[in-house]
Amino acid sequence: MAGVGKPSLSAQVRETAEMIKVSHSIFALPFAVAAASLGMAAAGGWSWRKLGWVVFCAVTARTAAMAQNRLVDARLDANNPRTAARALPAGRVTHRFVFGLVLATSALFVFGAGQLNRACLYLSPLALAVLLGYPYAKRFTSLCHVWLGVALGIAPVGAWVAVRGGLIDLTTPIVLATGVALWTAGFDLIYACQDARHDRSAGVFSLPGRWGVARSLRFARGMHALSVVALASLIALDPRLHWIYGVGLVVATAVLLYEHSIVSADDLSRVDLAFFTLNGIVALALGGAAAIDAWV
Repeated sequence: MAGVGKPSLSAQVRETAEMIKVSHSIFALPFAVAAASLGMAAAGGWSWRKLGWVVFCAVTARTAAMAQNRLVDARLDANNPRTAARALPAGRVTHRFVFGLVLATSALFVFGAGQLNRACLYLSPLALAVLLGYPYAKRFTSLCHVWLGVALGIAPVGAWVAVRGGLIDLTTPIVLATGVALWTAGFDLIYACQDARHDRSAGVFSLPGRWGVARSLRFARGMHALSVVALASLIALDPRLHWIYGVGLVVATAVLLYEHSIVSADDLSRVDLAFFTLNGIVALALGGAAAIDAWV
């Protein structure tokens, strides 16, 4: 950008915090805390140290993934009217700074995994490969939304392994991960509907770009229905989940129904509300209720 000086370090830090939206760790973090709580309850003991490192790993992994997504998509974002004003394509942060953030937070994630146990340390590169590989998925598959779902879905599995010390009794975390993955893929599909036309013209793979907005919204409804089924089945599978989790599930289901009621193929004006606010409520309702139920 001619005539514009290099942004200062403090300015880049502020812009990066906004760019990667650290507050949106709320999508995966409650489920990681829930899985850690259920895992510790199953093992018969609470550990603030383990929970602290689980939160540390969840936040650093999410930061690395979001920064990687913005870095890899910088050129696509610059050519998309909806995203051209983002910090990286607009030049308010540099590619070098964001690349450094990816490296630093990835290293911190591996370090945090090592503080938990050997299994977490050994599995951390695989988790990073899934997380950092997500932005490349839209270059070759319309199922990139499912990839993102898996990326968030591994959070509860990782948290369970962290507190149990290995791959032990994985039924609860795998079912929880399935529900989270389907929920995430569904709301990402809704969000992607905004860019259906751009995706087709830019050669970006996405379900809205391939099948259109109306059909994609039906896919999203189906994914969320299956997600509710998976999350509801946890009540029968895990004896630690009772009425508190049930209430959380009812609240989350109601919010998802409302989410789909405010978005249509003819009106995408409230996608941001559906994507950010409502799904934050879903995560807090389900993750918080499960965590509380684990110890009541």
